[in-house]
Amino acid sequence: MSWNRDEAEENQERVQREITKRRARGELLTALEVPQKSRKLCQSFWGQAWCRNLESYQHYEARLPAGRSYLRHGKVLDLTLEPGTVSAVVAGSELYDTLIHIRPLAPDQWQETVHASQGQVNSLLDLLSGQLGDGLMKILTDPDQGLFPKPQEIRFDCSCPDHADLCKHASAVLYGVGVLLDTRPELLFTLRGVDQTDLLSSASSSSAATLGTNDGELKGTDLSALFGIDLAE
Repeated sequence: MSWNRDEAEENQERVQREITKRRARGELLTALEVPQKSRKLCQSFWGQAWCRNLESYQHYEARLPAGRSYLRHGKVLDLTLEPGTVSAVVAGSELYDTLIHIRPLAPDQWQETVHASQGQVNSLLDLLSGQLGDGLMKILTDPDQGLFPKPQEIRFDCSCPDHADLCKHASAVLYGVGVLLDTRPELLFTLRGVDQTDLLSSASSSSAATLGTNDGELKGTDLSALFGIDLAE
């Protein structure tokens, strides 16, 4: 036990030295914050829906608990979502650079979703806060035709020595996506390469156009503050 404790302390010290070096080179390496007083990693509709979908991947279920633990202990750093990719640095026995490639949503599949959703989304606020009818929720979260990626649409690239398809570092990053969606749900649409305003009904098309022109302002904005609501409710 003493040997294991000494090794863990040495690993932690080595990781902290590497973090210090990389920060000196300009990297932020900011840990993704996770609610500490809740048993749920995610609090919002989109965050919880992402995690439910992730946990439906039976092929990966053995690696998911370690990923949740890593995330809760603040080991996921600089998590970034861009079209088709999720990247982060994960603090394990060393710092591991983790990149997850997610195939964009097929255009015909997205158009089917848009058509099925016609007239059911009245505002961007309703969409991003998950205030939707049961029928539309089922469409958007359908495991085969919804917004969430299927296992065969995901490819992992981690600098760790684990050759498994899904290592615990990539698992932590996937859970981190759900946490990030709690405050920035629009990033799910960014990740899948689609425009969320396509789902707005024609009745709100003018407001959608206005929001579309201000898309740069929406990115990075605290939606709770922007809309004056608590999206975690």
